[in-house]
Amino acid sequence: MAVSRCCLVLIVAILLSGVIVSAGDDDLEPVSVQLQWVTQAQFAGYYVARELGFYADEGLDVTIIESEGDLQPVEVVAAGDAELGVTWLPKTLKSNEGGANLVNIAQIFQRSGTVLVSFAEAGIKSAFDLPLHRIGVWVDDNEYEVHATTFHIGSDPTSGEHLMLVPQPFHLGPLLAGELDVAQALIYNGVGRLYGEINPASGELFQPDDLNIIDLNEVGTAMLQDHIIARADWLAEEDNEAVAIAFLKATIRAWIHCRDHADDCVQILLEIDPDLGESHQQWQMNEVNKLIWPAPAGIGIMDEALWDQTVEWLLTLDALAEEPLAGSYRGDLVSAALSSLEAEDLDVTGAGWQPTEVIMRAGGA
Repeated sequence: MAVSRCCLVLIVAILLSGVIVSAGDDDLEPVSVQLQWVTQAQFAGYYVARELGFYADEGLDVTIIESEGDLQPVEVVAAGDAELGVTWLPKTLKSNEGGANLVNIAQIFQRSGTVLVSFAEAGIKSAFDLPLHRIGVWVDDNEYEVHATTFHIGSDPTSGEHLMLVPQPFHLGPLLAGELDVAQALIYNGVGRLYGEINPASGELFQPDDLNIIDLNEVGTAMLQDHIIARADWLAEEDNEAVAIAFLKATIRAWIHCRDHADDCVQILLEIDPDLGESHQQWQMNEVNKLIWPAPAGIGIMDEALWDQTVEWLLTLDALAEEPLAGSYRGDLVSAALSSLEAEDLDVTGAGWQPTEVIMRAGGA
């Protein structure tokens, strides 16, 4: 991390010399990346890098593997069935305690997308309004931010008698059906879909005034989410650091493209799957960009304060038994990729980026 960006330009050039091939060369290096969900703007950078030829330009033939929850990136990468994966930090750290030996090589999302959403009439305006309400929560290592939030207000999530934590699916059907008072959601997915639903009270689409949204980034219980992982032993093999840098460089180039040309990236996703819904993907692309940009130290560079916050909450909740081992994340590979992109005068921090206003249509169409 002490190496200057100038020196890193030279390092990355040397590392990539054995990986980059000329345009049109069929001898591309095969690489697989396991996602934790299906095609959507959450993963726009990976799809756009593939579709616009950014991976091929770096000498890579990248296979993107989707999941509907059946394939966990930490398990797939640990087993050697994919070289790279995209997952949330708590999952990586817990897997490493079980011996997975995974490394976070680029922290793409700078902020958490998790929120608690409720209808305005429920009166749940802050975390301190949660007691005595039915709280929807995901399970299987997706629950820790909600559990941390209950701890934040003075209630142990496993023994607080005034807490009603209800296992929730990855959609807001139970909230709409009145089975929950407040639900766990992702701002870029569930909340966007809610704005595409009809409010029975008004006969119109839900509007911001109809909802109360608790942002866990503001509460102080947010945990780091989408990052790129690889096995430490894979990275140690000859030329694989160069492959990782090439992958990061192409992926970050695509995320920059999706920051500056969001509509173009939405159209690319819709060409892959026309059923995604244009306005929902526009919403999602805008909200995902908010989680990435601005990236003060550069996209993919770890925010150590948020790393510490994530680890401290996991330790408090007994989700981790001890501090992660040194080397659980490394910044040298993404720094090398950023240096190469900066040498092309690309903006890797997005300091001046501003979100747009998205008009949601019924059903996200």
